Amino acid sequence: MRDAPKEAYSLRSRTKMAKIKELRGKNIEELKKLLAEKRESVRKLRFDVATKQVKNTRQIRNEKRDISRIETLINEEKTNGQNG
Repeated sequence: MRDAPKEAYSLRSRTKMAKIKELRGKNIEELKKLLAEKRESVRKLRFDVATKQVKNTRQIRNEKRDISRIETLINEEKTNGQNG
């Protein structure tokens, strides 16, 4: 029984790593476009939750985490561009 959470965590971390690798393969313009789409998605989800059309509020959390990942990558690129 105790092994199930470790397996689930391992699976989650693998999907995050795949997502980060996927995002690192994109250029800044693609990242900015994706960032705008994610922000719009969060805005829509907030309205849907407020009007009780969506019950899964975890979607908002996941989208916000994706936004943070994208912003981090954009800032890394800016920092690397200034130093390198």
